[in-house]
Amino acid sequence: MKYVNRDSKLAQRFYEAGCLEDCPLYDFHGHLHEVGGNYLPAGNIEPMLDTLHRIGAKSFAFSSHFSLTGVITGDMDTLSTCKQYGAPLRGYFVVMPFLANPPVDCKTILDNPDVYLGCKFLGDYHGTPLEAPVYAPYWEFLNEHKLAALCHTWGDSPFDGSENVRHIAEQYHDVQILVGHCVHGRWDDAVALAKDFPNVWLDLTAVLDDRGALEKFVREVGSERLLFGTDMPWFSTYQGVGCVLDAEISDEDKHNILHKNGERLLKIINR
Repeated sequence: MKYVNRDSKLAQRFYEAGCLEDCPLYDFHGHLHEVGGNYLPAGNIEPMLDTLHRIGAKSFAFSSHFSLTGVITGDMDTLSTCKQYGAPLRGYFVVMPFLANPPVDCKTILDNPDVYLGCKFLGDYHGTPLEAPVYAPYWEFLNEHKLAALCHTWGDSPFDGSENVRHIAEQYHDVQILVGHCVHGRWDDAVALAKDFPNVWLDLTAVLDDRGALEKFVREVGSERLLFGTDMPWFSTYQGVGCVLDAEISDEDKHNILHKNGERLLKIINR
């Protein structure tokens, strides 16, 4: 068998076995169900669980497309799916700015610690900046309880660009802020955020298809706050794992990204 990275013993073992007990997978960015007329062949729960079990996933944190689009309010789809199927599924409570109900929403998160890691903010899609007043009760809640926030971020977005993330990170030091997509395309901004704020984590979702970005993050930030994410079912879990395994970084860095950092983050938020 040929390997892109012939020096990685971890890559060789993973490719030969298909999954490894000493390198389980912690995926911090996924979704559920098809959406908006898009054909996502692995969009529903059964094929997703099949993939997760075959590749050795210990945790897969997702937000339902139904919750993100407001088709189902109160985040009931994410909650009911996690309750029905259990591990490795975990969820984010989707904060919908035009349906926000902080007392009820925050109670739901507190009442279901086996499900929720924290909240998901999708400023670009909902047309609402991360620092908007409607989000403030959620940020205060997450900060008080030391939970996580997965934020969609992208390039020069006026809703969830690097300056929006910086504004939040400067205020809420006890929220573990997951910078989804690493402010996509603005890699230097992502590096600066991770260097400036110890509670900022770089979520590699949609980054791994950009050659050299992962190596840049490891070189300039280190691998200790890089989190694996796939956006499954939009992207293949196997493609994401392969990009990490074949990157020009050490096997220790790969272990950090694929599982050790995730294990440590879950301990920090006590989930």
